[in-house]
Amino acid sequence: MKRYGSVIKIKPDKLEEYKKLHKDIWPGVAKVITECNIQNYSIFHKDGYLFSYFEYTGKDYDSDMKKMAADPTTQKWWDICKPMQIPLDTRKGGEWWAEAEEVFHQD
Repeated sequence: MKRYGSVIKIKPDKLEEYKKLHKDIWPGVAKVITECNIQNYSIFHKDGYLFSYFEYTGKDYDSDMKKMAADPTTQKWWDICKPMQIPLDTRKGGEWWAEAEEVFHQD
């Protein structure tokens, strides 16, 4: 299992809509997340930033992320969510959410 954290900004006028959308996540989106070996997935908000955390339990992260990106329901979900977000200028090429470095973990 590998832990992933990532960060993105949320447009201030879209925060409540984003929260409402995620309170009732579409079943098809939740299904694909699980099928792509993602568990213990959370998104937190603080001062205009969203922080996501999840645990990846699969064997081929890149393939699972391609599977998720190819899913039509997930694409529609992202089409709604992405305009609410502001990617960090410091993100790596190809990233939407900027991957965060894990600096500490304790079980």
